[in-house]
Amino acid sequence: MSEIRLFVTTTEKQAEAVLDRLSEVFGEEDFAIGTTEVDEKRDVWEASIYMMRVDEEGVNERLTEALADGFAHLAITREVLPDIDWIAKSLEGLAPVRAGRFVVHGSHDRDKVRTGEIAIEIEAGQAFGTGHHGTTAGCLEVLATVARTRTVRNVLDLGTGSGVLAIAAWKLLHVPVLATDIDPIATRVAEENARRNGVVTGMTFATAPGFHSTAFSGNGPFDLIIANILARPLMKMAPQLTANLAPGGSVILSGILAEQRWKVLAHYNGQHLRHVRTIWRNGWVTIHLEK
Repeated sequence: MSEIRLFVTTTEKQAEAVLDRLSEVFGEEDFAIGTTEVDEKRDVWEASIYMMRVDEEGVNERLTEALADGFAHLAITREVLPDIDWIAKSLEGLAPVRAGRFVVHGSHDRDKVRTGEIAIEIEAGQAFGTGHHGTTAGCLEVLATVARTRTVRNVLDLGTGSGVLAIAAWKLLHVPVLATDIDPIATRVAEENARRNGVVTGMTFATAPGFHSTAFSGNGPFDLIIANILARPLMKMAPQLTANLAPGGSVILSGILAEQRWKVLAHYNGQHLRHVRTIWRNGWVTIHLEK
């Protein structure tokens, strides 16, 4: 089934404003949104929302309504994206990724795991998070640090994607881990990846679009919460995320562009969390906070 991109073309400032509007309307749903620079010199940007063809009619109507107030002059353009497994294609020939004690690799690189490393085998698939992205690698690095310096009795991996961070936490800490995602496909893939890595007990998987799910109350509060999502939803969920964090607990946040870090920190400082460390990888940051 083809994926559709609906987008408007405008300036950087207005593209950000459109993105904020799309976040308000679609932020809790399983539609990817974002902005892209097209021409730096002419200040041409695109603000986009992605969906499967079956969802296009409904999304188009809601998008038109969302843009009616303040952005009605922007024409909505439609693009049909080719049916290509871009994740698999992007990983062709990539070497294993090492972060802290962890090495994330495909099945073809099992022989490259070194003595003492914690190996996590993840194939290119339907869910985000293979270790090659700076946000995933950054979370693995901070996770290793937290394990050395804090007592952790249980873990929440919020927005688990491929499950790589949840699997890493279990292999390193051997404590109960709850892995959640808003996408049921991601939840299924994460569970399959856990089994592939020999994790058959101690991990719970749940499809949960928000903190109202009983999965959180039934397994929390958590000594460690890992949330590798995006800056805007991280800021929005700051009060609920903090409420599910045990006293003295740690938070690892990522999916944050370097220029967004101050806004994210402000939201969590407002929840009385203490900033411990920020690390940079390929233009993205990972933030470690404590309650």
